[in-house]
Amino acid sequence: MAWFKRKDKGIQTPTEEKKDTPKGLWYKTPSGKIIDTDELKKNLYVSPEDGYHVRIGSNEYFELFFDDNKFEELNAKMQSKDPLKFEDTKKYPDRLKAVQKKTGLKDAVRTAVGKSNGKDLVIASMDFAFIGGSMGSVVGEKIARAIDYSIKNKIPFLMISKSGGARMMEASLSLMQLAKTSAKLAQLADAKIPYISLCTDPTTGGTTASFAMLGDINIAEPNALIAFAGPRVVKDTTGKDLPDGFQRSEFLLEHGFLDGIYERKDLKKQVNLYIDLIQNQPVRA
Repeated sequence: MAWFKRKDKGIQTPTEEKKDTPKGLWYKTPSGKIIDTDELKKNLYVSPEDGYHVRIGSNEYFELFFDDNKFEELNAKMQSKDPLKFEDTKKYPDRLKAVQKKTGLKDAVRTAVGKSNGKDLVIASMDFAFIGGSMGSVVGEKIARAIDYSIKNKIPFLMISKSGGARMMEASLSLMQLAKTSAKLAQLADAKIPYISLCTDPTTGGTTASFAMLGDINIAEPNALIAFAGPRVVKDTTGKDLPDGFQRSEFLLEHGFLDGIYERKDLKKQVNLYIDLIQNQPVRA
């Protein structure tokens, strides 16, 4: 019966030889549903069990929107400096180097141009993995330059927001990006070029207070947190209990802050439909 009783005592297996289950085989949603990660990827990172939209980054959104995932990245090498010599638990340059190495990203937004449903589209997509998608000088500048590219080439602009707000390490320089991006969007509007804003989970702080809510059409993914200050801060400030679903995309749609909520599988079709309608062009199939 030694096959289920340990026959020899004192056996020690080196860590590197232990047969653990590899990490990343399964994903557990907030509701407790468990899904195979390969199946999750095939389903555009949406749980088929409960419809939960897992946070994704620019790589996945570019693949979703650009035909055959073909695009030209704009200003790909831009990265943040440290003009304020900021230091908290780490020096800002050290923090930047660490997160760049971990994520493979230069900063919290990537911008690109390519075909979407056969027509050119400029996309700026934020990455929450990079210091919480925080908006610093590079984020503002890359968005501004992407808008300039749209104006120069008369190409519609899509902004995909996913951010915790302005980056504290750049202080007032971060806050200046709110005005800069808003001014650039005003120029885009003057040029009569469509701007679609897609809010994903989470879209908060200065991002919400600027470009994220300035679209010709403002849409969101299901159950995305969209707010200026978070629910806890609002509750502590007002001293009142908040309604169910407060600051989620469905709540904002009901109160007129959004034009629509779309599942990830429908986003490409809906964004291009809005662009065709705004431009009074034949609707693409």
